[in-house]
Amino acid sequence: MNPLIDLSVLPAFLGVILVFLAPPGPDMAYMLAVGLQGGRLAAVRAILGIGTGMAVYAAAVVLGLGSLAAAYPAALTVVKLAGAVYLLWLAITTFRHARTTHPAENNHGTGRWFRRGLVVSLTNPKVILFFMAVLPRFLGNAENTTAQLALLGAVNVATEVILYGAIGVCAGALSGRLTAHPHAPVILNYVASAVYVILAFVIGIDALTSLRTS
Repeated sequence: MNPLIDLSVLPAFLGVILVFLAPPGPDMAYMLAVGLQGGRLAAVRAILGIGTGMAVYAAAVVLGLGSLAAAYPAALTVVKLAGAVYLLWLAITTFRHARTTHPAENNHGTGRWFRRGLVVSLTNPKVILFFMAVLPRFLGNAENTTAQLALLGAVNVATEVILYGAIGVCAGALSGRLTAHPHAPVILNYVASAVYVILAFVIGIDALTSLRTS
């Protein structure tokens, strides 16, 4: 009799996730920028937002909605373009506030970083495509495929939250040490703004390429 969920596939599944997450990508670069700009607390809030967005996409795959999204690639391209525009807006906003003496003081007590992380995650449709491509390959001998997919999705989300969250917190710790310098907050905001611009450019090019090939 097959088990309700198959845990034996988890080591191999974790290996695939780490291979996918290890190379620098948009989420990693975003978390570095958030940590440098807003500090450790901002990084924690941002990664929780990203994790929530990933959980939404994982739930969509579990419920069978992922195939619907894949059937309309133009919709995914629109989502990518929206993400690029949003990141560009973040870049402009960050650049405008780069002269703020203590920018981190304006970030405490708000959900801004969480909302930003959530939007960045939801406007990255590659997440749902990854779930659709990888999760079904690790069903193993599970009797309940829905429960197995839910488990795999939860493991994937938790792994990225822990890994990229740690990167963001480390960047935030570095930011905390650097802010003793009077010009450090301005420089860190400029760096974050530049990262947002690069991310917007990369995602925008990817979206336009998708339009041409579709």
